[in-house]
Amino acid sequence: MIHILDSQNSVVNNYLAQLRDTSVQTDSMRFRRNVERIGEIMAYELSKTLNYAPQSVTTPLATATVNLPKEQIVLATILRAGLPLHQGLMNYFDDAQNAFVSAYRKGLTESDFTIALEYLASPSLEGKVLILADTMLATGASMVAVYQELIARCGKPLHTHIVSVIGCPEGVKMIQDNIDLSHDATLWVATVDDFLNENKYIVPGLGDAGDLCYGEKM
Repeated sequence: MIHILDSQNSVVNNYLAQLRDTSVQTDSMRFRRNVERIGEIMAYELSKTLNYAPQSVTTPLATATVNLPKEQIVLATILRAGLPLHQGLMNYFDDAQNAFVSAYRKGLTESDFTIALEYLASPSLEGKVLILADTMLATGASMVAVYQELIARCGKPLHTHIVSVIGCPEGVKMIQDNIDLSHDATLWVATVDDFLNENKYIVPGLGDAGDLCYGEKM
């Protein structure tokens, strides 16, 4: 239940290359749009796995039967780097409900930290399909913490899709160890990079996705 988009060559490779390229990263609008584009492709691929049921649609000439998704979708995003990815997913799942969670690394150093959650706004998740998105899956600690908090406070979804642009083996293992990918959830990443460095950043990665999207923070 792990889908890695660049396991097959596609236009996703173009967007990943531009996200990584330091000569392109100076254009924050282009960076955000490339993350958004990958979100759109993720949404399309993910949509193939949803449950569908036939519904009738009245045209000017007759009635057509179309298979449409059965369950309500909730798009949940970890602030702030996840916002362009959220927008890409929402461009395709435009009738989805939405949830937002603030999670960040809190600690004395870049390598010694805990995950702090300070804000959560979400509808009920009971019986719905949860799509939980964050651009980078580094340690995986933020994704697991947010998932567990959403389940505890908002109910158990029918199924969860975890979506990231760039992952790494450590982050994937964290998801596998803490979330049931055989039944409860599916992991989607555009690519899986080599490793985490001493400061827990993905290598080769692309740098700080939040800063590249929205500018440096204090």
